Amino acid sequence: MDSQPPTGSPERRRRIPRSFKELTPSNHFNPASFFHEMVWKAFLTRRTGSTKKPTFPDLHDADLALTWIGHASFLIQFAGLNVLIDPNFANWLFLLKRLRRPGLHLEDLPPIDLVLLTHAHFDHFHKPTLRRIPAPKIGIMPWGCGNLAKHLGFGRIVELRWWESFSTDDWKVTLVPARHWGARTLRDEHRGYGGFILEHRGRRLYHAGDSAYFDGFIEIGRRHDPEIALLPIGAYFPDSFRRVHMGPDEALRAFGDLGSRWFVPMHFGTFKLSFEAMEEPARWLGDLAREQGVAERIRLLEEGIPTRF
Repeated sequence: MDSQPPTGSPERRRRIPRSFKELTPSNHFNPASFFHEMVWKAFLTRRTGSTKKPTFPDLHDADLALTWIGHASFLIQFAGLNVLIDPNFANWLFLLKRLRRPGLHLEDLPPIDLVLLTHAHFDHFHKPTLRRIPAPKIGIMPWGCGNLAKHLGFGRIVELRWWESFSTDDWKVTLVPARHWGARTLRDEHRGYGGFILEHRGRRLYHAGDSAYFDGFIEIGRRHDPEIALLPIGAYFPDSFRRVHMGPDEALRAFGDLGSRWFVPMHFGTFKLSFEAMEEPARWLGDLAREQGVAERIRLLEEGIPTRF
């Protein structure tokens, strides 16, 4: 596994893309198939899910609670610390329709102390959502993303490179590697990406962001031994998508590499980002987990319902 993040020079001359395919790292699709599968089919699909008024638990000592908002967005709560990861409350991402409602209203969030942003892609780094989160807050993100966070209300912006940490007396955040890419528009390849290890009072949680399977999960588990692993399971079909995403089969392998106690699946069922059916990732994960004897360690959360761990 690479010990340092890849570097890119924002000053170098950028070639104009020759086709729509070049706007994705894997040459995933042509414009016709993209429009038909991701835009038109989604437009005709009725939005599902319910937005709830959450009842947040009273936490003490080393208590921890997770609330899945949808997609890769989570509220992580400890006693005295509220953390948002990749918050996205959008009903639309340009032409992409949100097919399941956020689990709660943004206005019902508790005061947020810390926001973690895994990379600059629009479904993870959603500026309209970030502007609506009341200050003060600290924003922690990979290298090259800080300029995107200006004027979004952050009291402080912190950029990290792989294996770097930022901490206070009570909590610690470490950016860890992933196999993905960080460009937000065309070829701004100087922007970083990764996952986060969040530590508070002896509890350790890992949010993988977006990632394909790679042997770096073994090193992350060895260095940080996360108790809870939030792992993506969607946007894997056709197989070319696996260059930057995982399916449930690979996510289970990553879970084993990490050595975590709990696997919380994410990055499925909210936006149509690939060609598998919206309900397929969770169904397949359940089948595989039962076959491998780990079904009791999979925590499939319902959006908007705080869950203690």
